[in-house]
Amino acid sequence: MSINPVPVPLQISLTAGPIPTDPATLDNALIAAVAAEVPDYTANLPGSLIEDISSTDIGALVTIDQARVDAVNSVSPYTANPFVLSQQGTMYGIPQGQPTNTSAYVVLTGPVGYIIPSGFLVGDGSNQYSVQEAGVINSGGQSQPIYVLATQPGSWTPLAGTINQIVSSVPSGYSLTVTNPTDGLAGSSGETVESYRSRVMQAGQASCQGVTTLITSMLQAIPGVVTRLVRVAPMGPQVKVICGGGDPYQIANAIFQSTIACPQLVISNTASRNIVATITDYPNTYTIRWVNPVPQTLTLAVTWDTSFPGFVAGDEVNSQTQIAFAQYINSIPVGQPINLLQMTSIFQSANANLLTIDQIDYINFSAQINGNPVASPTGTNLILSLDDESYFTATTSAITVTQG
Repeated sequence: MSINPVPVPLQISLTAGPIPTDPATLDNALIAAVAAEVPDYTANLPGSLIEDISSTDIGALVTIDQARVDAVNSVSPYTANPFVLSQQGTMYGIPQGQPTNTSAYVVLTGPVGYIIPSGFLVGDGSNQYSVQEAGVINSGGQSQPIYVLATQPGSWTPLAGTINQIVSSVPSGYSLTVTNPTDGLAGSSGETVESYRSRVMQAGQASCQGVTTLITSMLQAIPGVVTRLVRVAPMGPQVKVICGGGDPYQIANAIFQSTIACPQLVISNTASRNIVATITDYPNTYTIRWVNPVPQTLTLAVTWDTSFPGFVAGDEVNSQTQIAFAQYINSIPVGQPINLLQMTSIFQSANANLLTIDQIDYINFSAQINGNPVASPTGTNLILSLDDESYFTATTSAITVTQG
């Protein structure tokens, strides 16, 4: 005889989460369901076969109900069981054992512009290691050192030169080799569930960066890239990436990995400023374009004076001012103006050991860019950049500071 499904009231609180159903409630629901099908059903006679079966069924319902509670709780890293927790970590790209597994830095050699994807496997004959962050073969034919992590727990030291096998498949026609120039770091005991739970929670709580912020951070992390020469300028639905310094293939890879679509990239109207690099993410190749910023040489004449009687440290003021102004000008981001009000403040700070603010009568500026006199636009205290692809440079000898 078939019995209709037992209707069981399920309790879920927005604050406490799923709540286990009281066994007495389950017992009453089961007896009511059976009695609806079998009139005069009695299950409360001690020691009877019916009571024994009913008690066993209640035990099964309690187990099933607890499974419901555990399943609902596992939607959060706070309470997920180890298996579900590992699946949540996989979604965030955080494998268990990352802080404790054996690790090393490897250098890959191969065709210029070839991308080494995250998850690419290399080995030493006994162990395998996974690339943790995508890299690229630079213009010199080698990648920058790439961090790899053992795919299995354990403690051993990868000696220099022992990680020398490519494990992941490489397309026909492409040849890659790998080595670890230095000894790796031995792992420790396996990561605890508690530690892993904490990392998964942090990954889920991480705030998302905008694309422009992301690509700026990635470009500035490339060796040789000058921080102030990085600018990602939104232009409607498109983006102009300006970057000075660094290996072109690393720059191209950073732009590619940043999720900016290639058709979105805007290049300069001045063709000589544009840089093009082709990278390979097999089976596809991508042409990445960006703008190399150009310098604009600043010549600056500064005059100042003080009413402080008997002041004799004018030469020291001139020298300190030259250095401070050169540091400021050579730190201004690409495309940004020189702020004369900030220059005045810099003058005051640089010479605070010699003059107080109330002892400075005036300070005037006269500027030339690439040998041509420039003036501040009406109503401003700015010396504007020639365009958003240019940046200021100035040597101390190009800054003349005169008292009087």
